[in-house]
Amino acid sequence: MGSIGEWIPLLWEGTVITAQVTLLSAIVTLLLAAVTGIMRLSKFKIIRGISYIYVLIFRGVSLLVLLFWVYYALPLMGVELSKMTSAVLAIGLNFGAFGAEIVRSSILAVPKGQWEAAQALNLTPTQRMFRVIFPQALVRMLPPFNNLMIELLKATSLIYFITLTDLTYQAMILRSLYLPQTAQIFGLLLLIYFIMASIISMIARMLERKLSAGRM
Repeated sequence: MGSIGEWIPLLWEGTVITAQVTLLSAIVTLLLAAVTGIMRLSKFKIIRGISYIYVLIFRGVSLLVLLFWVYYALPLMGVELSKMTSAVLAIGLNFGAFGAEIVRSSILAVPKGQWEAAQALNLTPTQRMFRVIFPQALVRMLPPFNNLMIELLKATSLIYFITLTDLTYQAMILRSLYLPQTAQIFGLLLLIYFIMASIISMIARMLERKLSAGRM
């Protein structure tokens, strides 16, 4: 029989890996979402087409299969990636496609009057977007991005399948050592994921309040 005190070192190690993958994947996701979401609104067909194809492909594929492809198939083509890089790349590509639609729809939700006002000020298209439209759209993006980041956190459990030592991986090791205590081990795992998701929500709410206050 094991105790929580004996489980803590392994679970802490897994928590650190999960947090790292979540943070790095979130950065990739947000960058891809912002760039692709804006590209989706370009006046140039080729730019819209490239962004549309990216969103279409990566929203439609299984994240687990994509993870396997990046980690196991790319080396056969001469591209060697570490487990961490493979995980971050696969998750970022997948969730970036979903995030792009959040960015696009949030920009389109900005009232037409704001677009007209920005144009009346003689701003260039780039200035209109980043000085007037995008800051307003950003407030609208936060609630759906909060949900997306929580889903991203939960999706990191799939990296267990490429033997990256995250929370799920460590929990499975503990389960093999203390089989009669499986319920307690996975109960603790659920609690840790819940706490991490709550932290993400708390950060998102703080950002939303700050940005909303800045607009008043």
